[in-house]
Amino acid sequence: MKASLLFLLACTAVLAVGARASPPEEPKALVQKVQELAQKATDMAKDAFSRVRDSEAAQQARQWLSDNAELAKQRLVWLKEKLAELLKKTPAP
Repeated sequence: MKASLLFLLACTAVLAVGARASPPEEPKALVQKVQELAQKATDMAKDAFSRVRDSEAAQQARQWLSDNAELAKQRLVWLKEKLAELLKKTPAP
């Protein structure tokens, strides 16, 4: 998450430098440009946080699968044993 925040700050700095490097304009146009840059920064932040959230969800899913893989194997062995017992008890036609 630290890398994402650093990326976001770097993008914001680049946008700020780009806004500052532009020639002076009328106040209305400047306000519009600042709004556009703020929207871009907001979109970048949402994208970064979305990636982090997706990454965390994937990590939790992998952890859950690894934690429960052994339990699933044990249940399958148990089920196989029970099925074998059931087939032994069933009379042949």
